[in-house]
Amino acid sequence: MSPASRPVPASLESLVNELEEMNDRRTDAHEPLISRVSSLPAGPSANNQRRRKPLAKTVSAPCYPRRQSSFSRELGHAAAETYLITRLSFKLLSYLGVGYRWITRLLALGIYAMLLMPGFIQVAFYYFFSPNVRRSVLYGSQPRNRLDLYLPTDRNGSKPVAVFVTGGAWIIGYKAWGSLLGKQLSERDIIVACLDYRNFPQGTIGDMVEDVSEGISFVCNNVAQYGGDPNRIYLMGQSAGAHISSCVLVKQAIKESREEVVCWSVSQIKAYFGSSGGQVFCPFCL
Repeated sequence: MSPASRPVPASLESLVNELEEMNDRRTDAHEPLISRVSSLPAGPSANNQRRRKPLAKTVSAPCYPRRQSSFSRELGHAAAETYLITRLSFKLLSYLGVGYRWITRLLALGIYAMLLMPGFIQVAFYYFFSPNVRRSVLYGSQPRNRLDLYLPTDRNGSKPVAVFVTGGAWIIGYKAWGSLLGKQLSERDIIVACLDYRNFPQGTIGDMVEDVSEGISFVCNNVAQYGGDPNRIYLMGQSAGAHISSCVLVKQAIKESREEVVCWSVSQIKAYFGSSGGQVFCPFCL
């Protein structure tokens, strides 16, 4: 019998299988213990071919350490890219004139807002859940013609009324901005009406003046059913709201001087208070 046709002992085959498994475990080191080419004697025997099939399966087994190494490289690459983008972003801001001083102030403003957040949450809870707040009372037919009413807990007797026109640079004004003022004054037995009105670009200054005038008319003619005294109505405005409310008073006074038909009178307003407003009276406002 020639050496090529000799049968392979079972102990030798098991040893080769063990070496192949150890070779797969050491893939990262790139030091195979044996060559990928099997050292078993070649022969036409079908038994040898059947015995080599498990070796092929072993060679194609997945290599987990290599995957872990690839994941580590990808993670490091992502971190490096993130650092690069962040550094370039700060550099771009510096080229645009936005220096580190501005960024520091922005961060300080964010921290300041976070410190005030507990107070904001308390006011928001009062605004949405207090039984003394009547939200979004409709006073006109135009968009955003609504107002919020803050009523005292004690409903006995007629109460003085404060009509408040919020600010917001004529762009971001909203009736809820007066919730803290409404809370404080209603606790002192005063009814507060915070008016909402169309902002730019939804409306012009003339539209804002018209909306606020409509809201004041509603308060003068309907506040009695909420416990308010129509003979003790006070008008307040802040920032853009101060400008709009002052324009409303002047426009209403001009109408009355011309003996035009009006729904409310300037004489019904007992006092006016405008805070931080730019009182510029333009012809298109009046």
